[in-house]
Amino acid sequence: MDFTLQKAKEKDMPGVMQLIQELASFEKEEDAVEITVEDLKRDGFGEHPLFTCFVAKKDQEILGIALVYNRYSTWKGKTVHLEDLVVKKELRGKGIGGALYQRVMQFAKEQKVRRVEWNVLDWNTPAVNFYKNSGATILEGWQVVQMDEQNLNTFLAKTKV
Repeated sequence: MDFTLQKAKEKDMPGVMQLIQELASFEKEEDAVEITVEDLKRDGFGEHPLFTCFVAKKDQEILGIALVYNRYSTWKGKTVHLEDLVVKKELRGKGIGGALYQRVMQFAKEQKVRRVEWNVLDWNTPAVNFYKNSGATILEGWQVVQMDEQNLNTFLAKTKV
């Protein structure tokens, strides 16, 4: 399939948002997305952007995205975190995801990081197999831990110092 890869622009954020919603639906979390297009524009652009997004496009249509940001590891130093890699459902298996993945790895190399990290759902067998075949290590025994806004507020209310 013919497409181009590029760093996302502010004007691409509505298309990026559509793919974020599509991913949420795929992961059976349709109601979990709280951000807006305006949040993406504010947070991804300007003097201190919080993320970098790569898009796969054909005729100005966004076919896929890879959204990354920097983290810091006390063991490795600066790392890149791949938050989401999404390709439109009807276009999966056409090399778009692989091209975006390769672009993320190239970006990490350009950033001179010692690690790229991301999460994958254990039931997403195609993604798990793709990552394993690429040489990535899926860590067994580690679990993702999160504190949502409501639980954060509850915790802080109970533990006032």
